[in-house]
Amino acid sequence: MINSVIEIVRRASALMKSSDFEIAQKGDIANIVTTSDVAVQEFLCRELETLVPGCGFLCEEEDEHRLDKEYTWIIDPIDGTANYSRGIAQCAICVGLKHHDEMVMGVVYIPYTQELFHAEKGKGAFLNGKPIHVSDRSFSNSIMCTALAVYHKEYAQICSEIIVEAFSQINDIRRFGAAAPELCYVAMGRCELYFEYILSPWDYAAASVILSEAGGMLTDLHGNRLTGITATGVLAANTEENLNRLQHIVQSRI
Repeated sequence: MINSVIEIVRRASALMKSSDFEIAQKGDIANIVTTSDVAVQEFLCRELETLVPGCGFLCEEEDEHRLDKEYTWIIDPIDGTANYSRGIAQCAICVGLKHHDEMVMGVVYIPYTQELFHAEKGKGAFLNGKPIHVSDRSFSNSIMCTALAVYHKEYAQICSEIIVEAFSQINDIRRFGAAAPELCYVAMGRCELYFEYILSPWDYAAASVILSEAGGMLTDLHGNRLTGITATGVLAANTEENLNRLQHIVQSRI
């Protein structure tokens, strides 16, 4: 089924190519939605339901939440909508599949770079069909993807403290503006660490399968397993040792 999902995601990306989209705010100026987000989500839900009839959905736009099914698709039609609205390449279509309480499939496609990441549980992770794996770099030689909590600016101070403390011990930080591509960059070895104070499930669900299958590790801020269906903080790393060090920094501040 993974090949069918990939084909559907690639077809959905055509709906992002038009420059003729409208932008609306969802609450405040930092949280926006475009007509492309809505169009991509509607297309994905329609097509994916044909693959798994009677499935559930957890999606970002328009309150598409159906979680009482054996299989649930978790969808972010455009992760990094702010980037997309400004023509910045780091924005992705994200599709994850959850079976009962376990994520079993993830596809993350960045149309502007034509990078398609995918994974199925137990089958490894891939970028454009080639196997990928996390790097073996040490904590001091790590690059960390991160961001301030843009939708929850009341956490700006604590996020800043965590980022500054981590920055003093690692190589450098990056802020690409889209969670799923960043987690995939850890999966393929471009970066080694990841921290965000709070993410919605569609931001991390699909990429979590890819990173896990690439040999990486993810937890919430307290070291617990991610559920894939709840908003939470997310930590990730290429190795257990590096994850433990990042957890120590975070837990000393929260």
